[in-house]
Formats: sequence, C-alpha cells, structure tokens
Amino acid sequence: MKIGWDFRTGIKWSLSAWKNSEDPCPGDFTYGIEMERDTYPEGYVRKGTAKYYRGGPWNGLRFSGSPELMPNPLYSFEFVYNDDEVYYTYNLQNESVISRIVLNQTTSTRDRFTWIEADQTWKAYSSVPRDLCDNYGLCGANGKCIIDENPVCQCLKGFEPVSQEKWNLMDWSLGCVRNKPLSCQERYKDGFVKFVGLKLPDTTHSWVNKSMNLKECRTKCLNNCSCMAYASSDIRGGGTGCAIWFSDLIDIRQFPDAGQVLYIRMSASELACKHDEESGGKVKTAMIIAVSVAVVFSVVLLVGYYLHRNRRKLKEIGETNVNNEGEPEEDLELPLFDLPTVASATDNFSSHNKLGEGGFGPVYRGTLPDGQEIAVKRLSRSSGQGLNEFKNEVILIAKLQHRNLVKLLGCCVQGEEKMLIYEYMPNRSLDSFIFDSARGELLLDWPKRFHIICGVARGLLYLHQDSRLRIIHRDLKASNVLLDNEMNPKISDFGLARTLVGGDQTGGNTNRVVGTYGYMAPEYAIYGLFSVKSDVFSFGILVLEVISGRKNKGFYHPNHSHNLIGHAWRLWIQGRPLELIDTCFESSCTLSEVLRCIHVSLLCVQHHPEDRPSMASVVIMLGSEIALAQPKQPGFFIEKESHEVGFSSGNQTSSTNEISITLLEGR
Repeated sequence: MKIGWDFRTGIKWSLSAWKNSEDPCPGDFTYGIEMERDTYPEGYVRKGTAKYYRGGPWNGLRFSGSPELMPNPLYSFEFVYNDDEVYYTYNLQNESVISRIVLNQTTSTRDRFTWIEADQTWKAYSSVPRDLCDNYGLCGANGKCIIDENPVCQCLKGFEPVSQEKWNLMDWSLGCVRNKPLSCQERYKDGFVKFVGLKLPDTTHSWVNKSMNLKECRTKCLNNCSCMAYASSDIRGGGTGCAIWFSDLIDIRQFPDAGQVLYIRMSASELACKHDEESGGKVKTAMIIAVSVAVVFSVVLLVGYYLHRNRRKLKEIGETNVNNEGEPEEDLELPLFDLPTVASATDNFSSHNKLGEGGFGPVYRGTLPDGQEIAVKRLSRSSGQGLNEFKNEVILIAKLQHRNLVKLLGCCVQGEEKMLIYEYMPNRSLDSFIFDSARGELLLDWPKRFHIICGVARGLLYLHQDSRLRIIHRDLKASNVLLDNEMNPKISDFGLARTLVGGDQTGGNTNRVVGTYGYMAPEYAIYGLFSVKSDVFSFGILVLEVISGRKNKGFYHPNHSHNLIGHAWRLWIQGRPLELIDTCFESSCTLSEVLRCIHVSLLCVQHHPEDRPSMASVVIMLGSEIALAQPKQPGFFIEKESHEVGFSSGNQTSSTNEISITLLEGR
C-alpha cells in the first residue's frame, strides 16, 4: 500500500472512508500526503475539504507529530521523497500476521488493526487523533498544545493571546501574536529562540532544501523578512537539511519526551527582555542560595551530635559481616526509633495491623504521633536468615536515595528487638494487582503499567550504576515492588542484595543460592553465578508478568508445557506476540508500546548473560524509538518434548523440579 503522489503522472494515492460499515461509497474522510513545490511534505486527514488531523512532516525517522511510529516487530515503514514521487508505505515483518489501515467514518479516526488469530478478532494497534491536542489547529496561530496541562493551550514564549478574554474562556481560535513585533528594516538584529519537543508547524507555507546545514538554514531565514522559524528537515545523524516557515505557525504540539527542535524568530527587543528576565532570575537565585547555605550550616552543627550518637548505637547490630560472605560493615547515619514509639504506632503489634510476613519476619502498619504512616519489619527471633537480611538492609538501603526505591526512615534496636521502619505504601505490592484481574482492570490500566515498568527499570539502573554502592538486588519480583498512593513503583527488600567491590566488578559467585524460583537467571540458579545481568533477567520476567497478568512460576497453557518465558517466546517467533496481552487492560493499551516492552523483556531473559542488555540500555530502549536487536532463545525455555531447561553447559541438564528442590531456599 502507498499513500502519496507520483509527480510524473500526477496520480495521487490516498485512503478514503466508507460512508458506513455496509456502504463502500466515499465518506467524509480522506488521508493522503500533501505538498506544494519545494514545501515540506506531510500527511493529513481531511474531513471534506477541512484539515482534521496532521501527522507532522517526515523528519527522516517518522512523522514529527507521531512519536508512536517507531520500529516494531509487526511492520516496517518507509517514506520516499525524490524528484519523481513522494509516498509513505509499510511492509509486514511476518507474512502470517495480517494488518490494515482503516479510515473510520463512525469514530472519525484513522486506525491500524491487527488480526488476532486466537481471539478471531481485529485489535486496534494505533489510532489517531489520539487526544484533544491532535485536533488540527486547536490552539490557533502561534499557540502550542500540551495535553498534560490545564488548559491544554498556551501561547509560545514571546507571544500573547490576541484576545485574553476569549483565551480565558478556552476559545483559542484567534491564537497568539508577538509581544514585540518584527521589523524588516532591523531584521539583522533579530535572533532565534530554541524550542524543543515540538510537533513541527503546518508546512503549507514552508520551504525545504535537503542539502543545506543548520547554520546555512539560520542565515537563509534571517535574510528573509517573512521567515518565522527554521529546523533541520532530517534529524538523523545530528540533523541535516533545512526547513523554514513563513507566516503564522499553526498546529504545534509539545511532547514530554519526543518531538523536534524548532528555532523561532524573535525581535532584538524581545531577546533583550528575555535576557533581563534570566539575569534577574540568576541574582534572585544567588540570594536564595546564600541564605539557604547559612541556614543549612547552622542545622548541620545541631544535627552533628545526634548523628554521632546514632552511629554509636547502630554498632549494637553486631560486628559480624553483613551476609557472612566477606562484605564488611560500615558506619551508618540512620535515625533510631525507641521501642515504645514503635509499639504505640502499631497498637502493640496487633494482628489487625499486620500486613504480611516473609523470611525476615512479620510486617506491621503503624502511625507515628505526627500522623505519618509507616511500615515496620520486625525481625523474627527464630530466623537466622532474617538476622542476616536485617544487617544487610540496614547497611545497604540506608545509603540509597531514589524515587523508585522504598525509603528507609530508620530502625529500632533495643535488646532482642530489631526492626526496620519504612515509608508506608498504601497500594501494597504489584503482585496484588497484576495477578488479580478484577483489581488490575479497575486500577491498573496500560499507562500505569508502563509507568511501573519504566520506574522499576530506573530503580535498577540506579542500583547497578548510579548509587554510592553498586548493588545487585538478587530478589526482584512482583511482590517486592511496592506502590505508593499514586501508583509509583518502589523496589523493596534488600535483604539478599550484594554490593560490588571496585568500579570494574560486575558480579560474583556464591555457594548459597537464595532468591525466588521463577525469577532467577539460569547461571545463578544452577551455578551460583550472579551479576547485574541476573537482575536484568529478573526484570524481564517481571515485565512479562505485568503484560500477561500471569505468573512465570506455575504457568499453565492447555496447548503446551512451556513456562511463561517459553509461551512468550513461542508467540514471538510465530509472529503473534499480541496474544500475550492481559485482556483486562487491552482496551487502554497502546499496542506499539506493549510490543516494545515484550521485545525488551525477551532481550532481558536471553540465556547467556552477555547477550542481555544493561539496565542503562533497557531504560533507553523503553524511552526511545531506537531499533532493537532480535532476541535469542531465552534461558529456562522448556521444550515440550524434553522438558529440559534451555541452557547449554556441557552435558549437564536439569529439570525444573530438581532446580527448585535442590538449589532454592524458600522465602
């Protein structure tokens, strides 16, 4: 299929809507590529003759207003623009997968559908307009739309509403005008302000040259009184080509983590005002910093004695090493709670305040005198494993600060009582949502799930690379991801974590394999070899569970005996990855995002550690459109015929039952 224009014959390839599902006569909507001579080509959906939706000009990678258009396992796409023709086309990656683009007269949308064989239904892969900001020209001339703001329309910096009264009533149709008008006689004094993350303006009044560089483009624009803005026409390789705009800037949208750079012309007087504002702001900032430093210095002197006293008392935890495997203890700076305070907060550790229990011991909910809610992990006196975990957690998590790690508020060490006091997470743990279809459907739609996946990835990146101590968690799983009142994920339970000594160390080995079956990497479960890539494997499992709503451990499918990893891999190589999606959130999901997460998860669970990406790479892959490598066969991929664990190490094989019984310790 082609959408575009053959300049030699004058033939245009476009898509038209049916009047309705039963009448194939042309409806109101058409989709095609539009351009005039030497202008910047882009795709439009029109309703009659009026522009309805604009995807933005092609920037070498995608249409600038379509961040969802990125490499994916379903289809490849191409945009051809030369002297003979201009068109957009796509090709299916797997011929067994059926996909189509439809203009829907009833819903007024342009949809891409994919056929799901298992359900015998068409599933929407993407749809535009996506939201209010996709409505053509919503904010008028020189306005920009930001979907997360209220109201969504704002004037570009350096502009103001034509009618403030109408603007306040959310009638943005008149748009915005410059604060300081441009003067052609003084055009050489003008300058440009850089705007980032934008869907580039309507290119009806534009000009493009593919051979110029950005510096030449700026000069070209500055020399023309009518030029309002310029940008690179192709963003690949740092940017090439030149696109300039004349007249007002129409249909601009700002994205939080996508879009392009646009340089907008400003008068010399407007630039001077902007400079004065920035200078004044710097002076004010300097004064605030000076006062703050003085206050902080005074507070430090008062707090010093308190910290010194706490450090001495924390040594009561013991002089033994953290986990009996050679890691020394260090001095800590951690608030101490006395036992009466903790007992009062938890109503004397009453059963109705008990949140759960693990290998460490019971966990209680409590409320401090100031109203702050806390979670109290109380060391079980009979748990030797719990004592080691207690020491480990005190030493490690006290030194960590990240928005995606649970916050340790302090500890209580009094006689035989040893407790850790954490911030309370009102939404408990992730597993209580993803494995409960009723709660998951009600409270955990796809945007929230994607937010959780990205948050856990950032938390692991911090542990592996950016924290004061480089840490391998060793027990990442859904029950160890806690959710605050806004469903922000917090990685918890550092009792089994290990620190990496030295900047170049990435792993180690142990004779005591601990963790949770279903999340452990093959090399760790079999040989006791752990590394940052062991956590990457666990993260991959977690992502598959979030997407499928199924546990890797104990996974059952009537048609085969694979675990969840094997099931996902089977669907992937058959070109049917969408069948992995949990039906409880499928109506809210962006299929391109879900597919990318499945792709990343399969890269994370590859059998060989060296094939798995680092968490730094994972964060980039989740947040960008870079092309992804094809995943290799995963670890613990169980073949239906042999029921053997899928790893290669000489002649040794092991069944899943043997692994879980002989090597794992229950928690």
